[in-house]
Amino acid sequence: MTNNPVLVTGGTGTLGRQVVPLLRAAGRPVRVLSRQERTAADGVTYVRGDLLGDPAEAAARLDEALAGVDTVLHLAGGPKGDDAATRLLVAAAQRAGVRHLVYISVIGADRIPLGYFRAKHAAEEAVAGSGLPYTILRAAQFHDLAFTVVEKMAKLPVVPAPGGVRWQPVDVREVAARLVELTLHEPAGMVPDLAGPAVYEMGELTRRYLEARGRSRRQLPVRVPGKVGRAYRAGENLTLAGAELGRRTWEEFLAERLAA
Repeated sequence: MTNNPVLVTGGTGTLGRQVVPLLRAAGRPVRVLSRQERTAADGVTYVRGDLLGDPAEAAARLDEALAGVDTVLHLAGGPKGDDAATRLLVAAAQRAGVRHLVYISVIGADRIPLGYFRAKHAAEEAVAGSGLPYTILRAAQFHDLAFTVVEKMAKLPVVPAPGGVRWQPVDVREVAARLVELTLHEPAGMVPDLAGPAVYEMGELTRRYLEARGRSRRQLPVRVPGKVGRAYRAGENLTLAGAELGRRTWEEFLAERLAA
């Protein structure tokens, strides 16, 4: 196994903060692409660069970041622009002769008619069509995102409960562990999706949150309109057969998060 650094984009985000220590525990040096200057520590170095910034500057920063790198773990993502950022990274990885490009995507990327999902699918296509050896893992929404959503909704006097919308949230630490496992092995192409251990109606996620906080709110059923609503009601954001399942439940996550 090579001991060249693994380049991680998004290494300071919710997922990256779990991934980087696991890579270090496995003995791999880590180089993180970061929008801000940071001090190297404990086998982790940083190269400043913004995948959504000026394309010419971003390409130059990527060339610097990829020097001596065989493996790239692409975690960086946001509400929009993931497709353009990934294409920029793919081009730099091609120039550098990267031997393994690992990408984290989202379940339903090719099925949900929303801009975020479409960008994720376009990013997948950029990776798969790059000619580089690659691995793509699609994961369900993290518990952290579900928490943010229901926490905001629970502040309303009447809490909306989108009918037919189901999530199967997964623990970010389990996604991180799976990604590190994939990163340290040979490229595997598209691997089985990773979802949480249980499917919840959105109203149920909110209800469990309120119960954990010792609160009560009236819920108002609402119907998500149009193509997006039909896709969610059809479960297009879920993988109900063939997915790998995490073990940590929403209730366990809530207990830990609220205790903290």
